Amino acid sequence: MKKLLNTLFVTTQGAYLNKEGECVIISVERIVKLRLPIHTISGIICFGNVMASPPLMALCAENNVLISFLSENSRFFARVHGHHSGNVLLRRQHYRIADDEKASLKIVRNIITGKISNERAVLHRYARDHAPGSVEVEQAMKYLENSIARLDAASSVDSARGIEGDSARIYFSLFDNLIVSQKEDFKFEGRNKRPPLDNVNAMLSFVYTLLAHDVESALEAVGLDPCVGFLHCDRPGRPGLALDIMEELRPFFADRLVLSLINLQRVKAKGFRKTESGAVLMDDATRKEVLVAYQERKKEEIFHPFIEEKISFGMIPYVQALLLARCIRRDIESYPPFFWK
Repeated sequence: MKKLLNTLFVTTQGAYLNKEGECVIISVERIVKLRLPIHTISGIICFGNVMASPPLMALCAENNVLISFLSENSRFFARVHGHHSGNVLLRRQHYRIADDEKASLKIVRNIITGKISNERAVLHRYARDHAPGSVEVEQAMKYLENSIARLDAASSVDSARGIEGDSARIYFSLFDNLIVSQKEDFKFEGRNKRPPLDNVNAMLSFVYTLLAHDVESALEAVGLDPCVGFLHCDRPGRPGLALDIMEELRPFFADRLVLSLINLQRVKAKGFRKTESGAVLMDDATRKEVLVAYQERKKEEIFHPFIEEKISFGMIPYVQALLLARCIRRDIESYPPFFWK
């Protein structure tokens, strides 16, 4: 099993990353703040005005360390990576399936089944801990259960997308109920993005961005093309396949993390500000608190029901990417999504 390595998050404005031997050096105003051996990290995410030298980029490319550049509020700018790994036969088969509606639909059904099942598990956990006997939650869970059954009858990728969209609407309609602390400061009235318009959506978008980076890195590692998806349509610059695999991971990996940060009061309303455009941004301290929690979450262990092993949360994207590659190569009959319990 691949070893879980850390992701380096650089949030200090004006920071400069360069290479010294086999190490990544981070300097601020020409003062060295951090030195890390390249073999200890799996990726680098830079927020805002952070620069990197060409030799450092080359070092990262040679060691399969993905560098992502984002704005301070997590909007994607650019990505630096080396040569694509994996063999050409795997990628050619990947593209054939993506162009085949029937073959794509089999994978799409399983991805959406995993997502809806995990949404239902999040609601079930809430009902068990905070609202036993809630009619509203029971009805929502029943709807999600029926949605999974409806997927079997989906005759096209578009119809499967429709079922996924309806299920997401039902799930997010109850998301505000899952916030049981700091209700006045963290109201959720629906999913919004580009830009996020409230504190909860600001955190969700931020964590989704982190998860997207990890999933894309995992797909690259097993030799798949992150840009060619089955559920998400091709669009220049969009990592469609990474977004596909993210769907089943969002509820328990990202949504639960955001809920925990709010409900355990690890984040406060004072850590957010609204700009003139209406966008909500996190301050540096809050962003770092979320990053620390994300890294902590990745180190927790969970049992993977398909491979029947205990793995860390941070390894789930890699394992799912590996299973998808095996499905595309026809080593296994179908893609097995991850089911959280």
